[in-house]
Amino acid sequence: MKNMKLKDARRRWEKLAGELRRHDELYYQVASPGISDREYDELLRELEDLEKAHPELACPESPTQRVGGRRDESFPSFTHPLPMLSLSNTYSFGELQDFFDRVSRALPEGVEPSWSLEPKVDGVALSLHYEKGALQAAATRGDGKKGDEVTANARHFLNIPSVLRETLTLEVRGEAYLDRERFHHLNRVREEAGEEPFANPRNLAAGTLKLLDTRELARRGLSFVAHAVLGDLPGESHSELMNELEGWGIASLPLRCHCKNRDEVLDGIRDLDARRNELPFEIDGAVVKVDELGLREKLGVTSKSPRWGIAFKYEAEQAESRILEITLQVGRTGVVTPVAELEPVQLSGTTVKRATLHNREEIERKDIRVGDVVLVEKGGEIIPKVLRVLAEHRQGSEKGFVFPEHCPSCQSPLVKREEEVAVRCENPACPAQLRRRLSHFAGRDAMDIAGLGQKWIDLLMEEGLIQSLPDIYRFEESRLLELDRMGEKSVENLLASLGESKKRAWSRKIFALGIRHVGAETARALARHYADLESLRTASLEDLQAIEDVGPVVAASLLGTLQEAAFLEELEALASLGFFEHSEEEAQRGVQDFAGETIVITGTLQEFGRRELKETLIARGAKVASSVSPKTTLLIAGEKAGSKRKKAEELGIEIWEEERLLRELS
Repeated sequence: MKNMKLKDARRRWEKLAGELRRHDELYYQVASPGISDREYDELLRELEDLEKAHPELACPESPTQRVGGRRDESFPSFTHPLPMLSLSNTYSFGELQDFFDRVSRALPEGVEPSWSLEPKVDGVALSLHYEKGALQAAATRGDGKKGDEVTANARHFLNIPSVLRETLTLEVRGEAYLDRERFHHLNRVREEAGEEPFANPRNLAAGTLKLLDTRELARRGLSFVAHAVLGDLPGESHSELMNELEGWGIASLPLRCHCKNRDEVLDGIRDLDARRNELPFEIDGAVVKVDELGLREKLGVTSKSPRWGIAFKYEAEQAESRILEITLQVGRTGVVTPVAELEPVQLSGTTVKRATLHNREEIERKDIRVGDVVLVEKGGEIIPKVLRVLAEHRQGSEKGFVFPEHCPSCQSPLVKREEEVAVRCENPACPAQLRRRLSHFAGRDAMDIAGLGQKWIDLLMEEGLIQSLPDIYRFEESRLLELDRMGEKSVENLLASLGESKKRAWSRKIFALGIRHVGAETARALARHYADLESLRTASLEDLQAIEDVGPVVAASLLGTLQEAAFLEELEALASLGFFEHSEEEAQRGVQDFAGETIVITGTLQEFGRRELKETLIARGAKVASSVSPKTTLLIAGEKAGSKRKKAEELGIEIWEEERLLRELS
């Protein structure tokens, strides 16, 4: 890379950094990773090598300098007393030996540490803060320095104690996870209700941890397992402290072990890999740490990772299977994705019957044919993919796949734009796209329409009751009652939920429309700048690009969609049905009774979701802050308000209980 010209290096840096940022958002904000950990690490390592060869490219905003993702503004900010760093990764025993050598060189001559070996839980990093034995705060990793305070949610975990068995002041770090059994149970319930199953336990845990509905969070049943304890505690080693955890009432990692030397670490890694299915949670590797706390202090940390620890990542599970057929799946934005229909095979404890083939170029590059025996990988529980064809098994009867020229759902011509790999169906009335759009529109983060799962969407489309998205607001009770399996109570609940959905926040309506590249965070940013549909429709490209979280790609996509005749026709139909008239913010937009106020929300509220309350207050003129300061003019305190209430009292800031808030808002 040193031989690469600076101009070319900069171009490559920008491409890599942009791709890594996109995958960071998918992983941390959307909880839906698009690539495996290994593919991500390879991109990151290439960026690191590029910055070493051309130091002028390195900057604080580089993905190589970040620990985690952005904060979620729906939750208060929490500053970690000590940064929550992430471990560096390796996939080979050779690199692990290099790590051992680096540790030895950094310690005094003749000093060799012992090691702690633990399962690397595929969950979500979480820190718990106890004062005199009582849980005071829980926070996500965030960017390593600041995370999201999720104390109210942590109190609804299955195994996080509100009070320890000892009156200790300490910080416990670990992973939030959803165990395999609960994950499969939740998916069975969803499939029976005609809804799409959750993709994998890690993504579901990440999404659940950020729910504003604590009742739903409690129903799903998250658990916590600890991997570190910080504080002024007796004990000279990490192993000693971990052994104390169970006595305090906190779950610690099973199958962890103490290793006296390097050879025991290598044996332990192999043994843990063989026993990984004994664990109640998913793991994707083993964590190797210097056990002696004093030696850890000598070794220190970098800006991103501790020098005394490393994660050894296991290879993703692979298996052989045969491609029975190649089908095409049409997404809500029209992208047509080829899918391999496989002979059933066991991977990561589940039966795999389908694997993505990504796109037409992927099929051609790997020379994938129907009837081929292929190697399938399910890395990190992401959708399985075909790694390669096992050509030695070919018998001559395999058939090449010809990508069709027309959409398999509506027979419209397929289009491939020059700048894209994807092939698209650009017919807005395509039934397959409509199914996906309806599912997205009715989803929990969008309109949250109870009773409109995928099973009912399919039924209503088959019966001709839905031919476009606005049709869901045109249902007649008598016609719905004629349908099989649609009882009186089901119809009543569905119509009530549809009516309630019209009151959802303006930002959720923007997100629900399914505009390409416009995720939930971007929708909130747009809602803050444009008060209604008309102002959004008349926005210029320059104005959109100036908004944080939007950028040129999103702005161009949004503007292009808002100029499509079919989409505008759909918006007009929704408007005529009252969809845009009654947003929570719009109902209050003319009332500016909180103008000039800087408000902080804390504790658990019974009648409000935190996000909806924040949007309502902003619409009525307030600035909503995440932490109490001398600039704060009002604190809204729910149950178990904790330290923020105490600080507000010390500063003489006005405090409202939820009862007072309800009176003022009405």
